[in-house]
Amino acid sequence: MSDNYQSFEYDVLVIGAGGAGLRAAIEASKAGCKTGLVCKSLLGKAHTVMAEGGIAAALATVDSRDSWKQHFCDTLIGGNFGNHWKMAEIHAKQAPDRVRELETWGAVFDRTTDGKGNINVRHFGGHTYKRLAHVGDRTGLELIRTLQDKGVHSGIDVHMECTIYSLLKDGEKIAGAYGYFRETGRPVLFKAKAVIVSTGGIGKLYSVNSNSWECTGDGFALAYLAGAELADMEYVQFHPTGMVWPASVKGLLITEGVRGEGGVLKNNKGERFMFKYIPPKYRGKYAETEEEANAWFQKVVVEGQKEETVKERKPPELMSRDVVARALWTEIQEGRGGEHGGVYLDIASRRSPEDIKKKLPSMYHQFKQLADVDITKVPMEIAPTCHYMMGGVKVDPETQASTVPGLFAAGECSAGMHGSNRLGGNSLSDLVVFGKLAGEHAAAYAKKAPAPKIDESVLAGLNKEMNAPFDHQGGEVSYAILADLQKAMEKGAGMYREESLLEGCLKDLASLKERLKKVSTEGNRLFNPGWHVALDLRNMLIVGEALARAAKERKESRGGHTRTDYTTYSKDFAKKRVVVRQKGGQMEVVQEDLPQVPAELEAELVKEGFLKPEILKQLRGEMAAH
Repeated sequence: MSDNYQSFEYDVLVIGAGGAGLRAAIEASKAGCKTGLVCKSLLGKAHTVMAEGGIAAALATVDSRDSWKQHFCDTLIGGNFGNHWKMAEIHAKQAPDRVRELETWGAVFDRTTDGKGNINVRHFGGHTYKRLAHVGDRTGLELIRTLQDKGVHSGIDVHMECTIYSLLKDGEKIAGAYGYFRETGRPVLFKAKAVIVSTGGIGKLYSVNSNSWECTGDGFALAYLAGAELADMEYVQFHPTGMVWPASVKGLLITEGVRGEGGVLKNNKGERFMFKYIPPKYRGKYAETEEEANAWFQKVVVEGQKEETVKERKPPELMSRDVVARALWTEIQEGRGGEHGGVYLDIASRRSPEDIKKKLPSMYHQFKQLADVDITKVPMEIAPTCHYMMGGVKVDPETQASTVPGLFAAGECSAGMHGSNRLGGNSLSDLVVFGKLAGEHAAAYAKKAPAPKIDESVLAGLNKEMNAPFDHQGGEVSYAILADLQKAMEKGAGMYREESLLEGCLKDLASLKERLKKVSTEGNRLFNPGWHVALDLRNMLIVGEALARAAKERKESRGGHTRTDYTTYSKDFAKKRVVVRQKGGQMEVVQEDLPQVPAELEAELVKEGFLKPEILKQLRGEMAAH
């Protein structure tokens, strides 16, 4: 348990090596900054590989009607106008260039079969047109492979299997980070003029989740403890399609690409139930009968006709994730679920075995190997699973700078882009669009910043904190606290929330914080996963409290935040965002004005037919939406 630490010095330090972190590191290095990249796991193992279905960008390679304006409006409507409009605009405008850039760096996307050989795109929930460039159902893996290859040839130093425990400051400015190598437990200091957090999500706060083990909310908590503000923490996405059995893989993601390729949702009576769950904001855009949906499927998916030549509308299975997840949950709760407590996703009756294996190879192998289910013959049983965090570090849309000088954030741990619900495929384009901007502006900041000063007494204090579990012999083990944390979050701040449940959740979290003070770890820092969990729990409890307090503050239902005691959109909350920050050592929750689409741009979008006035009124709580 030596206090002797390794030390490295960089202009820009990137914490997290998923799509956002790699893209940020590439850009910072390109700007001439000495750049370090820290990953909690091994390089190439980031959770980004689990984003399977595609990367959203208005390339218009298949449907010429697509445009950045349509993508922008789809993102706002999908996010129920809880988005920071400027982030959504930047994303929609820049996503096509970032996808084409990936292609020049070696990404091998599926191609159209019309003789032109353009990047092929598929349908995904909430997108008006085919918009997701893909590589079968392994798109995230291809993105990571491409960025990793580009990154290692860009002069970036990579530190693998390293966990950051604390960000460091010189006065009010960021000065670096302190952590440890997971294998040896040895402390490590990173001096840096600028730091970018891109650590992914928070899925491990919930027992049923689609996330990788690294997703313990590190970036959120590190930024918060350093003085940064968090925003939109109440908005958690529960993906509608996760595996429900066997228990060992419960929650594992099933790509939305299954529905994009024609998969349909059925209850235990064999009924396609999504037709009765079309909300007002999507009426008129989706098929209202099974006959119409089947005709669209045959013409567009099977025969490959251009969608602009087809009069039928796409099936309601392709609505946004928040809508579909609530529909699934309702069917299950009302007794129309299957043998293992889910509903059925059927692709077997819709596509040939050859097409399924070609279009969805990962899904075929996943079910065959893990559940002994052949999806070319029988339906998959599925249910909602905690998948994605729309909230995160509050950032400037154009620079990704947080409220702490020198601290930037990108990817899932930043807030604003997705509003109250993320559209499928927008995550991968979010990573490369805002990863680039974060790297670019962190580098610009670092070039002007003086060398940071590190207080050795602070490091000694941090090391003492990290060693504390070894001093509490005979206390509680970290895994017991983790299990109770997940139970508390599932019960009190899960897919459905109400005042009493959230208050109970906050009481549970307070109790867990007290238990964490006495957490006990045996052995030493070498090869000690129980110790790793003990340190992760600090971050998870901070994030859990921020989430529950923000959810308690927002007294309405919007996207991924559903209150059973406030079931509709609220006019009062429509133009507000909930912000969490430290004040006097306590967690403070405040409401701030949410930046709105400029009146002239909104008028232009309405005039051109991208937005409908009645939808705007519904989402802003100015007229009934249910």
